Amino acid sequence: MHPEGARACLVLAHGAGAGMDHPSVASVASGLFERGIATFRYQFPFTEAGSRRPDPPALAHATVRAAVGEAARLLPGLPLVAGGRSFGGRMPSQAQALQALPAVRGLAFLAFPLHPAGRASTDRAAHLRDVGLPMLFLQGTGDALAEISHLRAVVAGLGARAVLHAVDGADHAFHVPVPSGRTDAGVRAELLDVLADWITRIVEG
Repeated sequence: MHPEGARACLVLAHGAGAGMDHPSVASVASGLFERGIATFRYQFPFTEAGSRRPDPPALAHATVRAAVGEAARLLPGLPLVAGGRSFGGRMPSQAQALQALPAVRGLAFLAFPLHPAGRASTDRAAHLRDVGLPMLFLQGTGDALAEISHLRAVVAGLGARAVLHAVDGADHAFHVPVPSGRTDAGVRAELLDVLADWITRIVEG
């Protein structure tokens, strides 16, 4: 999706449980379109094959690189940011840590999966020290896959290049409980505003 006068393009991957047309991913693309940011969505091979078992890291990393390369080909000269939902954010970060993704200016994580549910740890974040790019973490404080105190410690350890925007009470899907007085739609709008503003800041230097 490429709005006229787009400031940048987010190369956007889906999570482990749904493809690129799932509402959680499609709404990000449409919301960024309204905010002047292009998106290039893609699917991992396991989703294309109808499997529920995520690809091994090497294949997932190769898919990320292919998607970044295709986005650069289709939108020459437009600054790129990579990232995605959950698994779809972690795989670009691993790929970048191993070898820089060409033309990518930053990484955006929508619900970074820091650890399995009920097994709080920061092991999955060890590679982030080797990323070397600005990073944005959009996270719910009630996310079972990222105990918020652990994630805050990870972000603090990454220094000025990492930013955390936390939504009180939101879970891994950014759903908020009714007693919070907030709506899921309101949370989505907040996250999209933060994401679009952050992308604009990093591509404009």
